Amino acid sequence: MKDPIDTLDRLFLREKLLVVERDRTPPAEKLRQNRTRIADHVRQLGKSGDLNQILAAERHFLENDLAQYANSGAMKGSLDTALAELSAAEKLMGKIRDPEAYRHVDESHSLPKNRKGGLPYDEARQFFSAHAARLLNMDKSRLDAEEKKIVEIRKQNMRAADRLYVDLQRQALGLTAPTKVKGQGLEL
Repeated sequence: MKDPIDTLDRLFLREKLLVVERDRTPPAEKLRQNRTRIADHVRQLGKSGDLNQILAAERHFLENDLAQYANSGAMKGSLDTALAELSAAEKLMGKIRDPEAYRHVDESHSLPKNRKGGLPYDEARQFFSAHAARLLNMDKSRLDAEEKKIVEIRKQNMRAADRLYVDLQRQALGLTAPTKVKGQGLEL
């Protein structure tokens, strides 16, 4: 009887050889080139400083993944949750630019557990954090190098979105930006 682990090793080796063979085909090269263009474009969106565009791009990724790649109940559920959380974050985009409206959000997040850095840890900030964790989990899956690069850029965009949103929170609440003290964290 064959050793089951030896059989698994041989199957992994065969898979590796088939992947290498597949990746040498012209369609595989075109796919790599397209994914590189996607990565470059998404990186530029993240650097734009336009929070609405960053969120719109992420919505497109989520909707595309749901339509094209959701091949399990767990994946569909995760994407549906991400889209619902993104919708809640998008609703706050209107309020964050209206200090009077955002004051109500601030008041409804008055407990210390609902604040982070002295600011409301509202649905938008929760989305940025939860979605970055989702993307981190995706980065651990069996993706090719180009897909992992896109996921990494999307994580960077979520961090940028969080920073942009925190700045908007400070503006809406009439707070000054925190100052850095050498050797210490941020001070309020």
